[in-house]
Amino acid sequence: MIAPRRFLPSINALLALEAVDRLGSASAAARELSLTQSAISRQLRKLEEQMGAPLVDRTSPRLSLTPAGADYVASVRQVLTQLAQSSLKLRANPRGGSLDLSILPAFSMYWLAPRLRDFTARHPEITLNLNTRLRPFDFGAEPFHAAFHFGRRNWSDVHYLPLWAETVVPVAAPDLTPAPVTAPGDLLSLPLLHLESRPDAWERWFAARDVPSPALSGMLFDQFSTMTQAAIHGLGVALVPSFLAEADIASGRLIEVSAAPRISLGQYYLVWPEAHDSYPPLVSFRRWLSKQLTS
Repeated sequence: MIAPRRFLPSINALLALEAVDRLGSASAAARELSLTQSAISRQLRKLEEQMGAPLVDRTSPRLSLTPAGADYVASVRQVLTQLAQSSLKLRANPRGGSLDLSILPAFSMYWLAPRLRDFTARHPEITLNLNTRLRPFDFGAEPFHAAFHFGRRNWSDVHYLPLWAETVVPVAAPDLTPAPVTAPGDLLSLPLLHLESRPDAWERWFAARDVPSPALSGMLFDQFSTMTQAAIHGLGVALVPSFLAEADIASGRLIEVSAAPRISLGQYYLVWPEAHDSYPPLVSFRRWLSKQLTS
């Protein structure tokens, strides 16, 4: 239920307050909003009267907000941002039906993106909005309907759609080690490359081979793409998803440095909160995704 109208200030007053807080003066806010300085001042005073509290400290040359005003404008800014985003989505798809997805860069580039054309052809009424997140987040604080997740079922208060298990392969430039090592433990003598979002990947890989591993050190990367390039240029051994390594192995830029069978360290999932379980665009996307997995 929307609050009584007397508690809802005008959008112009809220824009004036936000601009004054961000720019520090009524004149700068007036220029940005194409208003006069006196109009900005009137909007602020009207807002203060409506709220029953002083929002602006006018005792110094540079306007600043009172503590109450600073708390209020933080919430106002979030509301204005959400309103702007909703308006942009409506303009982009007047028929409605947007779906906001949190994606993983490598998975989305190599597996999801090539398939999305089929989804958009089947569902032209749905606009997909994609944004990168590498770790679990609070759906209540982020504007996403669902997210792609890798690892284990360690994201609380969500539904899971299992996608597929990812196998990993250790790769390096041919001049770093010309032939695959026969004993997995021999890799400990080579420089190992690490990924920020999977800090224990090498430790788990060695544990699966029953190889004790000391504290592992080495270069740290935030993306598979940059870590793979580092491996290609001979900086070390990278542990990467098989689907990312196949082309570079086939071209000879990388070699698989262990003769041991490939293993899986986790699975991909689509996750979503209960609040979005019956959201029609998400239901359509889940059905389409399930068919992609079986085709």
